[in-house]
Amino acid sequence: MTYLAARHEDGRRPACDRDLVRSPSPFRPVIPARLAYAAHAVLARNRAYRRLAAAVERRPRLYRWFTAAERVTKEQLFGCRMCGQCALPATGYACPMTCPKQLRNGPCGGVSADGRCEVEPDRVCVWVVADERATTAGRAADLDLLQRPVDHRQWTRSSWVNYWQGRDEGLWVAFDADDPRPALVSS
Repeated sequence: MTYLAARHEDGRRPACDRDLVRSPSPFRPVIPARLAYAAHAVLARNRAYRRLAAAVERRPRLYRWFTAAERVTKEQLFGCRMCGQCALPATGYACPMTCPKQLRNGPCGGVSADGRCEVEPDRVCVWVVADERATTAGRAADLDLLQRPVDHRQWTRSSWVNYWQGRDEGLWVAFDADDPRPALVSS
């Protein structure tokens, strides 16, 4: 949770960094990757969802409720940190923002030989989990996609609304023969 987004249980903002709610911790999703990919197919962007997202955005209270429901659901299932730019479909539905270092493009050099996190040795690296899940679901090539840097202005925003409104276009790019070094900034 970012400093600006963090709040005490009574709604007050933290006075200093030590008051932050929690730091990222590697999380193993609770549902199988194949089920998550199937759910994503049901939630795929279409005209009806685009209209729903527009209606939700026009009503601030509804947007807060919708975002709260998304946060609770995704946090329980995937450890979601509500970055507003969901990378779950490209990472085997293992949230890369649960990496203590918040690495979005693969593991750091400190992953142990048995796949343990360098920062939290009692946990498996989220990228090892992502590889296992993507491979099991037949989506290992998704891990070759380059994730763009996080836009911190989107923290706590609904990634579902952003996705249905088409704002997530270009969140990840593929390396290919025509463009071996894809641009990291949107045009």
